[in-house]
Amino acid sequence: MKEENTTRVTEFIILGFPEFPELQIPLFLLFLLIYLTILLGNLTIITVTCLNPRLHTPMYFFLCNLSFLDISYTSVTLPKLLDIFLRKSHGISVYGCFTQLYSFLCLSCVEFVIISVMAYDRYVAICHPLRYTLIMNERVCILMASGTWIFSFLEPVTHTFLVSHLSYCSSNIINHFFCDFSGLLKLSCTNTFTLNCMTYVWSAIFGLPLCLSTVVSYIYIISAILRIRSVEGRRKAFSTCSSHLTVLILFYGTMFCSYVRPTSMQSLDQNKLFALLYNILIPIFNPVIYSLKNREVKGALRKAFSRKL
Repeated sequence: MKEENTTRVTEFIILGFPEFPELQIPLFLLFLLIYLTILLGNLTIITVTCLNPRLHTPMYFFLCNLSFLDISYTSVTLPKLLDIFLRKSHGISVYGCFTQLYSFLCLSCVEFVIISVMAYDRYVAICHPLRYTLIMNERVCILMASGTWIFSFLEPVTHTFLVSHLSYCSSNIINHFFCDFSGLLKLSCTNTFTLNCMTYVWSAIFGLPLCLSTVVSYIYIISAILRIRSVEGRRKAFSTCSSHLTVLILFYGTMFCSYVRPTSMQSLDQNKLFALLYNILIPIFNPVIYSLKNREVKGALRKAFSRKL
């Protein structure tokens, strides 16, 4: 039978977490608290960085981008989940679903690139400190940030277009808490071989080099730290590096497990767990690890609060 390339459903049903019917309100309160914590933590970083001239450096410029990114992609997914918990509003229109999918893919792509850019920034600062201001000047930073956002908003267009033209004739129930790429592929009765191939090609051409460049940057950073003579200095540097690497491993690991594995090997329940990790844990950890553990940021926060008091 010839496959149709049109969507037969008018809306999708997002299940959320139906495994815990008696815990919907407690889960709503928990995820609301998590969402507000993410907003507060990342907005604090952006505000303090913008108001304090001493923090107008490349590192904090990219941290502001990361904080804005964390706010954005949790705002793409968590409000709908909160609506499901509170009002049991599981339905989402076809166009709303594909818009959510496109937005999430864009912002995930931004995170891939911005993490690599930040790793490169730290590599230059630690391994080439005398040339740091020359290499990472204002023009270069703006070009890197704008290039990251432009590339990331263009890259998922093809994926979203192809997913939106699949046929969903068997079911419209997405076993996830947002319109996830893997969840939509599982529902399709169209051959998804082309989309799977595109995912692997993207991973090979863009994802793998970005991941490798980040790892190589940290290898050089760690080798530079090992040359520090002070034991206390090495300990503090390794403490910061280990925190950064924990976030990187968590992000890359969950993303590759969710989207790079063959569709036949994927479990939607596992994908939901992976999605929770990079939707919730990473946006909470980022402000703490990248900024709030930093003495300069803590000093700026103390100054801001002392002025108000």
